[in-house]
Amino acid sequence: MGNGTSIGRVRGLGAAKEGTHHWLLQRFTAVGNLLLGIFIAVSFIAMPDMDYETMSEWIASPVQATAVALFVISSFWHARLGLQVLVEDYVHTAGNKFAAMTALNLFTFAGAAFGLFAIVRLALGGAA
Repeated sequence: MGNGTSIGRVRGLGAAKEGTHHWLLQRFTAVGNLLLGIFIAVSFIAMPDMDYETMSEWIASPVQATAVALFVISSFWHARLGLQVLVEDYVHTAGNKFAAMTALNLFTFAGAAFGLFAIVRLALGGAA
């Protein structure tokens, strides 16, 4: 066969050979979100009470704190991957695409950092 039509080869059209990695990352983070979400939901259901003291004791455990931290990281990473596809598909001007991707990266990084900060503060017994 070949690399598509003659005009497609001239224009440089065709697979960029980068989509598989992105697709796999999105699927792996989705599976991670599902498994961690189930673990956290089952843990919440098994709790005797949902008051602040019980939740603070729960998240002070290394296993639960690690699971919630991984859930935060995986969720924000998954959201960033999905929104990146939207920006790449629907923002066509180079400057606007750069601005949108920069804002997306900043907001997802800031959201994940804030979530991790809150988890560490609760896990280490920070003030309310």
